[in-house]
Amino acid sequence: MQHTHDFSLAIIADAHFHDIDGDYGVPGVTLGARSLTLRSWADSRASTRVFNESAMALDAALKAIVARNIHHVVLLGDYTDDGQRTTTANAAKLFKEHEARHGTRFYALPGNHDIFGPKGRHQAKRFLQADGSSLLVTSDVSETAPNHIVNPAMYCEGYPLGLAPMAAFGYFRRSDYLYWETPFGLSDDPLERTYKVSSQDGQNLYSLMDASYLVEPEDGFWLLMLDANVFEPRDGVFPIGSEQAFIDSTAAGWNAMLRLKPFIVEWMADVATRAKQLGKTLLAFSHYPAIDPFDDPEGTREVLFPNSTMTKRKPSDAVANALIAAGIPVHFSGHLHVEGVSLHNNDDGQLVNVAVPSLVAFPPAFKHLKIGKHTVAVETVDLAGLPMDADIISLYRRETALLGYEPDKALAADTYGQFLRLHTAALVIHRYFPTEWPSDIVTCLAPMSLEQLCLDERTRPNGMDANGLAILCQQGQLSQQDLAQLSIPELVSDWYCLSQAASLALPVLGEQRLKLLHWVADLYCDANNQAEETTVSVFLRVFFQALRHFLNRAKSPVEAISLFD
Repeated sequence: MQHTHDFSLAIIADAHFHDIDGDYGVPGVTLGARSLTLRSWADSRASTRVFNESAMALDAALKAIVARNIHHVVLLGDYTDDGQRTTTANAAKLFKEHEARHGTRFYALPGNHDIFGPKGRHQAKRFLQADGSSLLVTSDVSETAPNHIVNPAMYCEGYPLGLAPMAAFGYFRRSDYLYWETPFGLSDDPLERTYKVSSQDGQNLYSLMDASYLVEPEDGFWLLMLDANVFEPRDGVFPIGSEQAFIDSTAAGWNAMLRLKPFIVEWMADVATRAKQLGKTLLAFSHYPAIDPFDDPEGTREVLFPNSTMTKRKPSDAVANALIAAGIPVHFSGHLHVEGVSLHNNDDGQLVNVAVPSLVAFPPAFKHLKIGKHTVAVETVDLAGLPMDADIISLYRRETALLGYEPDKALAADTYGQFLRLHTAALVIHRYFPTEWPSDIVTCLAPMSLEQLCLDERTRPNGMDANGLAILCQQGQLSQQDLAQLSIPELVSDWYCLSQAASLALPVLGEQRLKLLHWVADLYCDANNQAEETTVSVFLRVFFQALRHFLNRAKSPVEAISLFD
């Protein structure tokens, strides 16, 4: 290797920055001495991310990066809320000011929320008012909702215009880079960084920009920054470049990359060969995972939720095989707001995918890498201890009262980690049950406690009765009252928290809850039901198999990755 020193790097994925001090063309809400532009809690509790807390979380992450004396930061896509012009400009301003103050260099990649196709798309968001009501602000002049505001600054730009505010952060050449190139050569001109893609019916052919680049920020270290957004033209006839003309990139990821951007994999192989010849340490990054970040070899999610967003976003084994063939040893990804390390092995080698969690979902964290000659030390920096903004919470409560909702438990949280864990509980009720779970399963399970689950004739394992349950609880040193007090929606929330957070969920859930989760997972996984299986019993068996997998996975966090010369 050329380098004689370790290289320190932070990775922030899915910051989803919403500027609560920004001007979105709607009156701000006065909270104390501040006038804030805030998204609604009604939207937050049904979204896989929170909105108004993003500015606080990003600020805390950047302060932690300074405190750790880290001078290089990868922004692993979805650095904006939804790519709105105002949001992107304000995010870029924040990063520029941080660079000017601390000398930090940022290297950005676009995510599916930052940019769309060649011409962009409209965005519409609801903003809270002082009385707890909300007002729709949109970039679309054809919007018909009553009492809305049209603001062109809400528009999400396409390639290359949407990259312009972030131009200083890797997308284009800078004089202080030791080396920089793209898959197309040394030019950073967008017109020289395009590829052809067509709809399957051949009616729609586009020349689209790819924003991938290779950068050497310090001697001996190469960062391979891969734009894995894929905007595939739809079959049919559409206005040229319109949003309707393209399939959203959200579920495309690396599966579509192999099909529609094969030149990227060829370039990766060429870069890997040169890196080895020149003695460079090479790390690869993209917004989308190259291996299933849940590391679920049994495919339990596909069985439980075949039409869920997570199932649609799962990369195939062909992706990992292609990256191994290209000589890529380690790849860092975001997108799914997951903490975890996954491995894929074949006869040609091994690929490690490090999934980086989001700042605005459970668990809130970023990665700190210390890259040596032969290993990468990976530390997860947890932001769970941040305090909540009492003013924002008070407005959420006002909104909840106005709408007549029962207050979600998240609104009583003291810390950011508690808030996001309880936000996950709200997601179970307001998103996962209504949109992803089979309705007959929800109807059966949602009203139950864990004790009722173990005793109900539709759901009990091994013909369990009250006597048997009491004996098993005693053997497991568990209180049956704990089973009675744990609702199934809470249990499901724990399932999602372990799924997303792996080892970071352990201190949050606590020793007693984990003991209970291990007990019930083993109870259902090891059951030997003689009765004919039903839809519910099959679902429960697979659900608890997944829970046991998540619990075992959480015990073994990966803190160092070998680099192969």
